[in-house]
Amino acid sequence: MKRKIISLLCACTMAFVITGCAANTPSVTEAPSQSTEQETSEKPAPTKESIEEEKGADFHIGIVTGSFSQSEDDRRGAQAFQDKYGSDMVTLAIYPDNFTEELDTTIQIIVDLAEDPDMKAIIVNQAVDGTAEAFRRIHEKRPDILCIAGEAYEDFADIGTQADLVVNYDFISRGYLMIRSAHELGCDTFVHISFPRHLSYESVARQVAIMKSACEEFEMKFEMVEAPDPTTEVGVPGAQAFITEHVPEWVDKFGQNSAYFCTNDAHTEPLIRSLLECGGYFIEADLPSPLMGYPGALDLDLNQYAGDFETITAKVEEAVVANGGAGRFGTWTYSYGYTVSAGLAEHARNVILGESELDSIDDLAKAYKVFSPGVDWNGSGYTDAKTGDRFDNIFLIYQDTYIFGEPGRYLGTTKIEVPEEYFTIQ
Repeated sequence: MKRKIISLLCACTMAFVITGCAANTPSVTEAPSQSTEQETSEKPAPTKESIEEEKGADFHIGIVTGSFSQSEDDRRGAQAFQDKYGSDMVTLAIYPDNFTEELDTTIQIIVDLAEDPDMKAIIVNQAVDGTAEAFRRIHEKRPDILCIAGEAYEDFADIGTQADLVVNYDFISRGYLMIRSAHELGCDTFVHISFPRHLSYESVARQVAIMKSACEEFEMKFEMVEAPDPTTEVGVPGAQAFITEHVPEWVDKFGQNSAYFCTNDAHTEPLIRSLLECGGYFIEADLPSPLMGYPGALDLDLNQYAGDFETITAKVEEAVVANGGAGRFGTWTYSYGYTVSAGLAEHARNVILGESELDSIDDLAKAYKVFSPGVDWNGSGYTDAKTGDRFDNIFLIYQDTYIFGEPGRYLGTTKIEVPEEYFTIQ
């Protein structure tokens, strides 16, 4: 359900604006201007900030993410947006690490942001369980607030009726494009690694079906292997040990020209490390980033470059090439989580100012590129596989895939038209 912004915000002047302008105000001892005409002719061109003030840009934006320990990239993206526009305008909040067990707390943290009378947009990334209910409560009292969900956990049928905008990674287009990319790189087999809990999700199940169909189109083999769920009794250590142990036999069975993909972040690091040692290809992670799996697999300390994705990508690429992975490993050069937090907030700001349309994929991509300069984005509206209907407030989006090498290269995936039939495969 798409909500419309009913009117422009009322013009008003905040105390911090007055204070910030005081340094530029002449003191009583200074000589006055020679004339009004001279004042006018020497007046500097209006800045974007002054234009926003005239439009009534006296509003606040809230961003809710997970903690650094659980969602570092999401959090850094929120901080990047706050750094750009200031803590007076941008309020950050964190939902609990164990959000599934603290549902009421999660909901309340999101809802509390609406207590600010100047709050005009709230972004939740990742939009964990409880976000839909929080948005429902917010809109009940404050229909003027834009509620935006990034990477929603809840069913689209639920979150889509409560959020003004939902943006997830494009599991449909990427399901096709990862297979096509693997084919272009010379792969003849695509290996999908997951477990029952993830396979029960609609997005994962649909992506598997799309990957199978794409493999048929490109005359590749599609293989599925099951790995332990890190949330079970084996935990993350046991799940990672399983991947490390089995990659050599998988590469031996499926061949050096096999590409691998896993649906769980914890599996990513041991998968990359083992593929570097044994052979095989890794097109990109489930939620792609040069920080997803690569630093641990390559023993890289990139903390000093936090937020500088150009340098981070260059450092990772150098290590991948040094370990014999040129042409076999890929990523998105800007973290998905980082860009979603900052990009959705930027989009909300543009919509509030009347500079963008909420339901424009082009305007959304424009906002994302502010925090991922030089990188292309693409996507589409979400299509219900059963009805064939597309939702005008649910977008699936993806970034161009980058393959590490000497030199590395973008594959141009954002310029490839995904065949229409893939959008309704179940």
